[in-house]
Amino acid sequence: MLHTYTLAALRDGLARGDFSSRELTQHFLNRIHQYDAQLNSFITLCEQQALQQADAADAARANGTAHALAGIPLAQKDIFCTKGVKTTCASKMLDNFISPYNATVISNSEAAGLVMLGKTNMDEFAMGSSNETSFYGGVKNPWDLSKVPGGSSGGSAAAVAARLAPAATGTDTGGSIRQPAALCNLTGLKPTYGRVSRWGMIAFASSLDQAGPMTQTAEDAALLLNVMAGHDTKDSTSINTEVPDYTSSLNNSLQGLRIGLPKQYFGEGLDANVEQVVRDALKELEKQGAILVDIDLPNTGLSVPAYYVIAPAEASSNLSRFDGVRYGYRCQDPVDLTDLYKRSRGEGFGSEVKRRIMIGTYALSAGYYDAYYLQAQKIRRLIQQDFANAFAQCDVIAGPTSPTVAFGFGEKNANPIAMYLSDIYTIATNLAGLPAMSIPAGFSQNLPVGLQLIGNYWQEAQLLNVAHRYQQATFWHQQLPELFA
Repeated sequence: MLHTYTLAALRDGLARGDFSSRELTQHFLNRIHQYDAQLNSFITLCEQQALQQADAADAARANGTAHALAGIPLAQKDIFCTKGVKTTCASKMLDNFISPYNATVISNSEAAGLVMLGKTNMDEFAMGSSNETSFYGGVKNPWDLSKVPGGSSGGSAAAVAARLAPAATGTDTGGSIRQPAALCNLTGLKPTYGRVSRWGMIAFASSLDQAGPMTQTAEDAALLLNVMAGHDTKDSTSINTEVPDYTSSLNNSLQGLRIGLPKQYFGEGLDANVEQVVRDALKELEKQGAILVDIDLPNTGLSVPAYYVIAPAEASSNLSRFDGVRYGYRCQDPVDLTDLYKRSRGEGFGSEVKRRIMIGTYALSAGYYDAYYLQAQKIRRLIQQDFANAFAQCDVIAGPTSPTVAFGFGEKNANPIAMYLSDIYTIATNLAGLPAMSIPAGFSQNLPVGLQLIGNYWQEAQLLNVAHRYQQATFWHQQLPELFA
């Protein structure tokens, strides 16, 4: 039953010598071989490399030089460049790309002795809320194989939920860690923008993207964030601020903690059963001494349209580097340079990526920049101010992560707007750069529901404290999907 252990339990078991890293790694590799055909959560499995890393961790532990987490297996989202390993961003465009260097998130994991099981499936170039846009096919939700796992970090979420990996990395541009965490019954944390290096993380929208942990528990998220966080001189958006030990304040009392409830998060569009689960979770926090405060975030309704101007605009710029010339997919027998560009991009990108490139290019074009992109940036500033005003009245903001439980495959494909509204409660925090997380809060229609917690800048430790205290009093995070128990 090693797959049911948390990171903290695996750390302690390795320290006691209950099992070796090789045994542990082989156990998870066996589970991937047994179950992943049903889920499609991995794009690349790094079996030989993982066992070599496990042996190295066992050797380091034997001579007393191992990091506390050394030897624990981890799944990496296939958006992080990994030296010598195929790094695809789930796109045909990068299906043949072998990275010549490591992203900082990968380097930090290796320095801590973590074992990389493989690279997980995702929405193509992180563009999607359901993991249906992947060139390698959609990922299934372990709780119901007819449902989506959420996106874009759906492969990471499914792998951890089915216990094919004890933890995974994800990235969050508009909710892509938190929404799949909610739909798959995980703890998922998006740190403050700049807390985790973006070096080597293939860019979607550079002012919004942020990497974070996807784990079973808040304690595990704290352990993994300790590895991931820190200043990186190679990333100009990385902030040089002190990184605390995120495990040190997990057990702080919640007495007197003010939790803000935005009226905009509990209105039209929120499924009634999901709302009830979230309100029951909030009652548990009240029992521990937290005080619920009604707050107003008046520009919440503008977050989706602002995001879907800003993010595609940045994507159209970032994805211009994929031109068929230097690396990645190249069309066959181009007649000239223009034909090379057009056909390489037309054949290499999927429909959702093309849609966002077109939107972004339009928004940045002459005559439309002021009308769209500039206005969206003004709205972004108003949203930041809304949060600043709210945090004058409360310490943490809470609400649902997603307006519904996991939906069926193809259910929203014909209506991109309906798909985009899946992230209505998560997008604003990316626009503001705030830390936020989703934790398991219960079930509706036998599918998981997530409680979202939003903190002020650099207050990840406080969010983890609230989440941990809630998980000490509840058992939702311990629930396993029946097919993969």
